[in-house]
Amino acid sequence: MTQQKGKVYLVGAGPGDVAYLTVKAYNLLAAAQVLVYDALVDAQLLQCVPTDCLKLDVGKRGGKPSTTQAQINKLLVKHCQQGKQVVRLKSGDPLIFGRCTFEIEALKASGCNFELVPGISSALAAPLLAGIPLTDPVLSRTFAVLTAHEPEVLDWEALSRLETLVILMGGQHLPEIVHQLVRHGRSHLTPIAIIRWAGTPRQQIWTAQLGNILKQTTELSLSPAVIVIGEVVELRKYLQPENIYLDDIIRQEPGERHSQAEPGNESTPIPQPMLSNFPSSSPPLAGKTILVTRSVGQSSQFSDRLIASGATVIEMPTLEIGPPSSWEALDDAIAHLSDFDWLILTSTNGIDYFFARLIAQGKDTRALAGVKIAVVGEKTAYSLKQHSLQPDFIPPNFIADSLVENFPEKLDGKKVLFPRVESGGREVLVKELTLKGAKVIEVAAYQSCCPSGIPLEAKLALQNHKVDVITFASSKTVQFFCQLTNNIFPSNSDASQLLEGVSIASIGPQTSKTCHALFGRVDIEAEEYTLDGLTQAMITWATNS
Repeated sequence: MTQQKGKVYLVGAGPGDVAYLTVKAYNLLAAAQVLVYDALVDAQLLQCVPTDCLKLDVGKRGGKPSTTQAQINKLLVKHCQQGKQVVRLKSGDPLIFGRCTFEIEALKASGCNFELVPGISSALAAPLLAGIPLTDPVLSRTFAVLTAHEPEVLDWEALSRLETLVILMGGQHLPEIVHQLVRHGRSHLTPIAIIRWAGTPRQQIWTAQLGNILKQTTELSLSPAVIVIGEVVELRKYLQPENIYLDDIIRQEPGERHSQAEPGNESTPIPQPMLSNFPSSSPPLAGKTILVTRSVGQSSQFSDRLIASGATVIEMPTLEIGPPSSWEALDDAIAHLSDFDWLILTSTNGIDYFFARLIAQGKDTRALAGVKIAVVGEKTAYSLKQHSLQPDFIPPNFIADSLVENFPEKLDGKKVLFPRVESGGREVLVKELTLKGAKVIEVAAYQSCCPSGIPLEAKLALQNHKVDVITFASSKTVQFFCQLTNNIFPSNSDASQLLEGVSIASIGPQTSKTCHALFGRVDIEAEEYTLDGLTQAMITWATNS
């Protein structure tokens, strides 16, 4: 039988949101067998591929281990020669400041078939989405697009004479950019805009002048960003839809703020994400700043829900998930899966690590034949279905305690496998199962740790009492929040002092119990113990307050 001939599609992902994909790019993703993607590709685009598509993250991240270009080339050639339809997904347009030439050379040298698919470059999309025209009959008859990844090799004397500059990869080199332009004759009054995460719900915009932009953005992370320099930045005031940016409502432009403040009293602004352009009736969470505690690397879908309801969202990761200190207990359980009657999974983390280890041990879902599976919550059930498995039991309430109360059969003499977090897991669940006569084997499938610090945006918001609500989706996020804030704000004897005037929002009874223990209160609790339920609870709270 003749092997199917493979092909590599070098596809531009556009600025981020799936709405800005070309139709051809979307169709290619929907049919991809292998997806090779960069760090700046938005997570929602990864959901466009088939469930059995092999997804390979080869993103290059500053200061962190990353896949080399040579390794990426080999991956593309390997899967193409295996007859696969490969999508190489790159942020923006594949031929604008990318490394496609290296990949094309490798594909051609190996005789691989390939095709280039254009995308919308952030150099064009970001200014447009910020309401900044790159050309104007009077203010800008030309513009240049450049990368400031290596500012020392650029001809700043020539660049300083151009009317409009669009700079990519310049966030880390902003001081040098300002220095070189002013040094070569550009006025310190020249308008500048920095657009971070353009075209996504996390979009942030800073506008200032060359002379004061560094004061406004000091210590803030500006990557990934597009920088626009030129008089056209001023046109943003007239061209953007009214009220499209909450930061324009909350925060004055730098020139206005500085002129009204006393010298030495200027406060560092807290950047705010972009909101949708809502109709004249205010969305339910408009005017509310919500601090979202979550896991590092967790999907921002919860934040997106809040933003869609009008909130300003600041994310503060309070949980890092990783492998357990030892795989020994889990590996032993996997080797004897046929001995168990039930497998209980209470979180998506437990599912992810359990099945990853199952595959690492040379097994697949067939090893679970004869073992019934119980899960807690719809999200956990959905995660299980991604492994082509249906749960045998989901308790009516999305809490582990409900699992024991409503278990579908007698537990007396049943052997139960419970992969869980290494420490601080559901001791009550194990105790109740054991009292019902089950023999419960607990194994560490993953561990949760406290991050090393707090993002500057979150720190400033807490310091300046700019937070209206803080959300907690697990007891661990409550505990680690206290640990982080007590380390960073030692003048506060406990986190409750820092949260005076802030409403505490909890996803359910167990999390609320921890909030009461550490904060002495809970102001908002979800009736349905899901992130959607927590969102609805905050909307109800805001509507009635």
